[in-house]
Amino acid sequence: MTTPLRATRRPTLIIGGGNAGVSIAARLRRRKVRDVVIVEPRADHVYAPLQSHIAGGVADRRRVVRSQRSVTPRGVTWIQDRLVAVFPDESVAELASGRRIVYERLVIAAGIEQEWAAVPGLADARDLSTTVSNYTLPLAERASTTLRGVESGTVVFTQAPEPASCAGVAQKPMYLACDRWRREGRLPGIRVVFITPEPAPFSVAPVSAELEAKIAEYGIEALYTTEVVEVRAGAGELDVLQGGERRTIRYDVLHAAPPQRPATWIASSGLGDEDGFVDVDPSTLQHRRWPNVWALGDAAPVTPIRSGGAIRSQAKVLVEALAPRGTTPRYDGYTETPFTVTRHTAVFAEFDRSGRLRPTIPFWRTLYRERRFTYVMDRWVLPWVYWNLILTGRA
Repeated sequence: MTTPLRATRRPTLIIGGGNAGVSIAARLRRRKVRDVVIVEPRADHVYAPLQSHIAGGVADRRRVVRSQRSVTPRGVTWIQDRLVAVFPDESVAELASGRRIVYERLVIAAGIEQEWAAVPGLADARDLSTTVSNYTLPLAERASTTLRGVESGTVVFTQAPEPASCAGVAQKPMYLACDRWRREGRLPGIRVVFITPEPAPFSVAPVSAELEAKIAEYGIEALYTTEVVEVRAGAGELDVLQGGERRTIRYDVLHAAPPQRPATWIASSGLGDEDGFVDVDPSTLQHRRWPNVWALGDAAPVTPIRSGGAIRSQAKVLVEALAPRGTTPRYDGYTETPFTVTRHTAVFAEFDRSGRLRPTIPFWRTLYRERRFTYVMDRWVLPWVYWNLILTGRA
């Protein structure tokens, strides 16, 4: 490929305008780095963690959505377009509009894509009122109304197989719904089924024990190491595979978490690992073959459990590589997964890539246990920090 003469030249190009992309851009601007460009096709910026609270009926979209323009840091150029290819040998990115950008440094913060069509019948089910989800804002708003109105019958909650963006958050609307139904005296008449491909509610044993206790308390029927293989929404049925045996479950409401995968252009551009994610060193976030390429967030295979809470630690490492101040930190895989288990309490998991607990307050080793304090953090404090500190490069 020959670089066109009219290609735009931009020293720092960031692909993706979500949490990772905007926070990196803001940090670079605070270090006086000039000519930073974000490529992001969406006009709205969504704080995804609160979608689970919307689905569970304890929040609304006013605290979740802002315009992409309003969160783009001052001095950063936002190009509303979609990336289709990268030519790393020439340091060129190509957009859907046909525009090409020559970069000096490329930061891939493209997230992960939802694959509703990966399960037969799931994409069609999404169009019906009996299917809800906390993985898109419209479906989360539908979930809020639908789950609130359940009086009886079977409600199925599914968890996506890895890799996924914070797969465990699919449990949050389930606990919130059960808490509401119990308070209103409806829970005994509702069969709640939880389907997960994992062997336990969570991969970190102390956290898993907290969630197992909550599952038992609500009387949830948990099907572990089980995957949804087909949905027949018109009949209100889905098929699951468990231990090599296929069985059918009838449902009245399905809360679905779609399978997910990295953007296809990562692999086709030669930037991917064997699973299609950006092939970076998990400690430095730098590409193994092209030293002027970095990645963070869901597009990077740097922590076993992807989550928005991991990005802050990753951003600190990456900004030191792009605008060094004499330090060379390394990313240890820190991530977090909050589970809102009632409308007043949460289980807050913080850990590194080895599964060791890493509480934000180091001396509070049992911070992961169900507490009202961590609910306040998840529901109120972290959203404020996100909009006012993280996206402005201050935290």
